[in-house]
Amino acid sequence: MRIAIIGSGYVGLVSGACFANFGHEIICVDKNKEKIKRLKNGEIPIYEPGLKTIVKENVASGRLIFMDNIQEAIQGVKAIFIAVGTPESRRGEGYADMKYVFGVAKEIAPLIKDYTVIIDKSTVPVGTADRVNEIISEINPQANFDVVSNPEFLREGSAIEDFERPDRIVVGANSEKSLEIMNEIYSPLNVSRNQIVAVDLRTAEMVKLISNAFLSIKIVFANEVADLAEKIHADGIKALIAMGMDGRIGEKFLHPGPGYGGSCFPKDTKSIEKTGQEAGAHLTLVEAAIKANSGRKAGMVRKIIEAMGEKISGKKIACLGLTFKPNTDDLRESPALVILPSLIEKGAQIRAYDPKGMEESKKIIKDIKYRNSSYEACEGADCLVIMTEWDEFRGLDLKKIKNLMKGNIIVDLRNIYYKKRKNVEDIGFEYIGVGFKE
Repeated sequence: MRIAIIGSGYVGLVSGACFANFGHEIICVDKNKEKIKRLKNGEIPIYEPGLKTIVKENVASGRLIFMDNIQEAIQGVKAIFIAVGTPESRRGEGYADMKYVFGVAKEIAPLIKDYTVIIDKSTVPVGTADRVNEIISEINPQANFDVVSNPEFLREGSAIEDFERPDRIVVGANSEKSLEIMNEIYSPLNVSRNQIVAVDLRTAEMVKLISNAFLSIKIVFANEVADLAEKIHADGIKALIAMGMDGRIGEKFLHPGPGYGGSCFPKDTKSIEKTGQEAGAHLTLVEAAIKANSGRKAGMVRKIIEAMGEKISGKKIACLGLTFKPNTDDLRESPALVILPSLIEKGAQIRAYDPKGMEESKKIIKDIKYRNSSYEACEGADCLVIMTEWDEFRGLDLKKIKNLMKGNIIVDLRNIYYKKRKNVEDIGFEYIGVGFKE
């Protein structure tokens, strides 16, 4: 099938590459001419494991094409995915900025000729599909189309796997004809079992938001359990592991740390919170989770300061990890963006290393000295803080690091050395994790 995807950011590019891998003819379109030029030259503007290979293969096969002209891109297509950004609006906390989504609707409305399915792929507030339908109908009353909601559930760092082996494909459709098109688009995934969950438009939009809200609540709960365990001298990690073995609960997202971040959880929790407030159905658990996560970073700053004996002015701190999670170069809402400036404000000198996030971090945090490796960051450091659980940090030569450092403190905000903490302490480190106190 010939499909256009408008927006070549994270969601649009991953979706386009994977759909092309299914055998569809995909036209990815973006108004950013420089981005399209780079994509045509094989340059991928984001870091996502496996994406560069898939893009290269499908461009070579002719199944994946990049354009900067929407009118040309949507000629002869059966489906148009809207995958543009929906950043948090400056109008007020919790509102998603829908100008790009509605802008696309206005632009494609007069261009629709034959029957076309318009698919909202961007993460949007409940009611967006209805508004897209209104916009197109107002501009082009003769347009033959249906609007569908098809939220994405891609985890940064695992997006290819998530797209090709999804737990479910949620499709909000109000007509059988549009649902048939969606079944055809996703047919390569429906060989062994039908993974499409067909619902109405508003329900589909709601599924994405409540899924992320629930996972955010699990993270906040794990963090609060960790705080309690430290106070009562219990092992919160083992307690959470045991709890997660209950099939009704599940072990995922029960790992304490510096708080959730990224492009989805912070924005989506605020969006569903705002939807509930406006509808008169307050989601008190979500509201509490947002408040708790906001204060989590400050708690981690206090943990680092206490570990260093309260006096950090002039002290050198090595920070390993800047991105909000491993296997991505994304720093949006990363705990590092709050924790490190707070430490700098108190006089600490930060030396940081991240495998993929340093170029972006340099644009945001100026008062950091960036290093080319974990070992360079640790030279002369009074304290080592592990901020992101990159795999390469799990196998560090800690004896070498001990010799490089001036101090002997490790504050492991991701607990990657939790199971090896006795070995770490035997080397001569004072090891502080999250959720337990020896």
